[in-house]
This record gives sequence, structure tokens and C-alpha cells, in this order.
Amino acid sequence: MEKSSIIWILIAFVAYLAMMMGIGVMTMRKNKSTDDFFLGGRGLSGWVAALSAQASDMSGWLLMGLPGAVYALGTGQAWIAVGLFIGTVFNWVCISSRLRRYTIRANNAITFPEYLENRFHDKKKILLLISSIVIVIFFLVYTASALAAGGKLFASVFGIDYRVALTIGAAVILAYTFMGGFLAVCLTDFIQGMLMLVGLLVVPVVAYFVMGPDTVTANLAASGVNADSYLNIMHNGGTSYRAVDIISQIGWGLGYCGMPHILTRFMAVRSEKELKKSRVIAIIWVLISLGMAVLIGVIGRAYLYPTILGGAGADSAENVFIATITQVFTKDLALPFIGGIFLCGILAAIMSTADSQLLVTASSVSKDLYQGFINPKAEEKHVLKLSRITVIGVAVLAYIIALNPNSSIMGLVSNAWAGLGAAFGPTVLLSLFWRRTNIAGAIAGIVSGGLTVIIWDYIPFGGQTLGASTGLYSLVIGFAISIILIIVVSLMTTAPDEEMLKEFDDVANRRVEG
Repeated sequence: MEKSSIIWILIAFVAYLAMMMGIGVMTMRKNKSTDDFFLGGRGLSGWVAALSAQASDMSGWLLMGLPGAVYALGTGQAWIAVGLFIGTVFNWVCISSRLRRYTIRANNAITFPEYLENRFHDKKKILLLISSIVIVIFFLVYTASALAAGGKLFASVFGIDYRVALTIGAAVILAYTFMGGFLAVCLTDFIQGMLMLVGLLVVPVVAYFVMGPDTVTANLAASGVNADSYLNIMHNGGTSYRAVDIISQIGWGLGYCGMPHILTRFMAVRSEKELKKSRVIAIIWVLISLGMAVLIGVIGRAYLYPTILGGAGADSAENVFIATITQVFTKDLALPFIGGIFLCGILAAIMSTADSQLLVTASSVSKDLYQGFINPKAEEKHVLKLSRITVIGVAVLAYIIALNPNSSIMGLVSNAWAGLGAAFGPTVLLSLFWRRTNIAGAIAGIVSGGLTVIIWDYIPFGGQTLGASTGLYSLVIGFAISIILIIVVSLMTTAPDEEMLKEFDDVANRRVEG
């Protein structure tokens, strides 16, 4: 890349990062309490809530992990996108409004573990402790995936060392999250969500017409893949999909039910009316974004030929979107500043997830573990100060995990998504929709779901993990085991008391101010 192009891209990056920092400074003064810092005072508009939820959800995975998987293996990888779309719709239609009402009814809970504690009248704070530990463990991995994506972006674009690039990205994310809390995160996520959408819509279309429609199939074949198989959703890297492969990829959608950084957006929306607006916006955004991310993988494979990403000496396949933007706007169209803005879209995807994960993890440590379990009498100012310190601590630990330049964004996201989804998803579902669920069942569900994922993905049996030998995604098996144990344990132990049942009925019958 020419030096002048790098300078223009750098100007775009600096302008974008300065704007994010400015939002952090602007919102810092509005954080008077932990309710402000972690939920923005429940004052989010429909647009901000929708784009913040989806931007924080999709992460660098949407613009790097998914296009990279499609680039390498073909459109069969779109089954993950199908599962995620179904999960998004279910989450917004079935869970969002009910969870919002329940968190208000359950003593105005402002964090996810606090909701579980209040929902099940957990006076011994066992649920609070367990759920906080699960969040910290899996969110460290999740945050690391976002930081790794940022490092790869800076390293690829500017040709600097991965570790230096990682440090720059982590520092900026940490700064505005530390200062502005939830409100800064949501406002920046809104801007980032819009930027991601524009990049997803424009870049593959421009690349397609620059390349010429007639050359797509020929270039795919020349790049070393069978075009018919590559474009067949029932094929995966040249081989036919098994049922277990499709189930595993669609099973990604189950994770939505248990993602604390998404669920907190539902809790923070201003009103039920705004939530309905958010639902429509979010579903449309996700449908367009996932579809275009898949298209980027296909178009990028044809457009970048004769370069073959993932080969000896070449960039990772996960850099297909970066490489496509760079080729289109710095070489073919000679518009490096515009290219820089679209590259900021990738940075936006990364930052919008990392900041949310930092905040959720910090809330679990400071609000739930410290104030809820260790020092219940701690003053708000003290907890708020600790929250900011925790943000720094979590960022440092995630940074250490991400230091390996060979770490796969897709792999890190897959493991963290499975752990959180299996631990919390069934518990959230049944806490909202099954009256008989009790605290013993909830504890059994969280522990069994999280442990199943760890055993399935990390513990080898006969030289292979169960995930590798069966091909079944750990989230699917973890989710199923968790649901079964919640039901069995709840039925075998003491039924919820009358007060808990009344709270459930108030929420179910919409007798809660929304």
C-alpha cells in the first residue's frame, strides 16, 4: 500500500477514535450512580437500544470471522447466520419485553446476576456468586476475541507488529468504557452499528461491479474451489454436510437467550413502546448484516484472486473484508479516505462488542460479587470507583489472553458463546416462562450448562475432545442438559413460595408498569 494511502486511512482512524473518546468524556459526568454506569438510568431510546444490542452482539466475528469462514469453506457456513437470525428474532419477540418487566418487578434489578438473585429470592446469594463467576470466566475469553480482532485489523492495515496493534486498540476501548460506562457504550455502539451496516452494504456491491459480474464464477474456480460446491449451502469445504453439522451451526442461535451483554439492553430500554420499535429495527439490521457478511466471503474470494488468503505467506482468511476494502478503495478507485472509513466499520464491530463485555464483566465483579456478596453495605461512590478499576483489570487479563497472534477469532467466540449460552440461556427461558422453576433448578442449570461446555470443548478423551470427535457444537448439548436438569431438579425440590408465584403472575399478566 502506498504511503499516501496509509496516511489517509490513518486520518480516518484518528478522527473516528477521537469521536469515540469524545463521547466517553461527554457521558462521564452523567454517571452519578451504579444504575447510571451499568444501565444508563433505563433511558435508552428504541434506535439506540436496537443498534447497541446488535452491534455489541455481532462483534468482529460478523466482519472477520463469518466472512473468513465463508471465504475458506463456502456458503455452507451460512447455516451459522441462519441460526443467529432465528435466535435474534426469538430473543426480541419472546424474551425482551418479558425480561424488562421482570427486572422491574424483581426489585428493579440492574445487572443480570442481580435479576436471577431477585427472581428466585436468593437470600444466600448463591445464584449471584455462581452466575458472576461464569460471566467473568467466559467473558474474559469473549473480550479477548474482540481485542485479537482489533490487533489483526491494525496489524494488517498499517503493517505494524500485532502486539503493538493490540495495545492501541485495547487502550482506546478501555478509555471510553472507563469514563462513560453504559451510556457511552450504547451511544458509541449506535454509531458503530450504523457504520457497520453501511460498510456491509457498500463494499461487496462496489467490489462486484469493479470486478465485473461475468468474472465471479471463473475467478472462484481459478482460486482452487469447485464453484458449484462452493456456492451450495449443503456443502462444507467440498464435502456434503451431515445432519450434525447443520444442527451445530443452527444451534448458534440458542446462545442469544443467555448473553448478558444483550439482555442488559432489554433491561435498559426507556419503555415498552420503545422496545417494540427496537425489535423491528434490530431484526431488519441483523437480516441485512448477516446476508451481506456471507456475500463478502464469496465476493472477496473472487475479487481478490490471484491472491489466496490463508496460504503460505498470505493474510488469514479472516482478513477478507480488510483486504477487499484495501484493494477497492486504495488501488482500484484511489479513494483511501473512504476506504479508511469503511475499515473503521470493522473497528466499530470490534469495539462495540469489547466495550459491552468489559462493562458486563465489571458489573459482575463490583456490583454483584463485591457489593452483593462481600460488602453489602458498600457506598455507591465506592462501588462506582471499583467498577472503573475492574474495567481496567478485566481489560488487562483479556489483553494477555489475546497476545497470541495465531489465535482464531472464530474459535474464541465459539467457545465463549457456547459457555454463556448453555449456562444462562435455559435458566433465562424457564425463569420467564415456567412458573415452577425454583432456585435449586436454576443453580443446577447454570452449573451443568457451563461445565458441559468446558468438558466438551477442553477435556480430551482418548486424545480427542468430545466436540472434535462428534462434530456436535458444545452449546447444543450444554443447552439440552441444562434444560433437563432445571426441570428435573425443580420438580424434585420445594416449589416456589406464594410471593414468588405472584411476581411471576404479575409479569405474565402484564401487571407491571412498563
